[in-house]
Amino acid sequence: MRNHNPILCSFAALALFTSLAVAQTSAPKHDPDVPYVPTTEEAVKAMPKLADVKPSDIVYDLGCGDGRIVIAAAKEYGAHGVGIDINPERIAEAKENAKKAGVENLVRFEENDLFDADIHQATVVTLFLLDSINLKLRPKLLKDLKPGTRVVSNTFNMGDWKPDKELAVGEPVQGFSLSHKLFLWTIPQRNDK
Repeated sequence: MRNHNPILCSFAALALFTSLAVAQTSAPKHDPDVPYVPTTEEAVKAMPKLADVKPSDIVYDLGCGDGRIVIAAAKEYGAHGVGIDINPERIAEAKENAKKAGVENLVRFEENDLFDADIHQATVVTLFLLDSINLKLRPKLLKDLKPGTRVVSNTFNMGDWKPDKELAVGEPVQGFSLSHKLFLWTIPQRNDK
């Protein structure tokens, strides 16, 4: 029978638990609902413009990826922004991109599930998800957002909720339809009685 050094065993256990904790914090809470596909530069420029973003706006990007939409809204329009993404690697990348762009004082990024995030302060929400996720998210948008809040979706619609505007961006590429069509909705007045 071997005699184990208790201090050495304690350090080994501590190192194991620390590495497990680090591994857990760098992996998403669960698999993302959509794969990460970066928004094209043309769509990045067009989405805030379609939403008529102003310096007084707070732009939320649900599924923000590398943060390019809220960074563009901050840089081009002086708006504040919040990016929500479930993937900690994307959040770290977004924070670094905001710092490089010099807008880290206007934007923040939050590791969270977009269905659990507090979005009530948004005046503009941008999405690049899937039709099915947009439909699942629609009740939250209608419940949590103030009337007049603009919602812009890249590529994917909201089923029977007809957009206020549609915009084609860029030249269509054979076999590639992502980031070519944008949709804008405005959260309607509520009939709370």
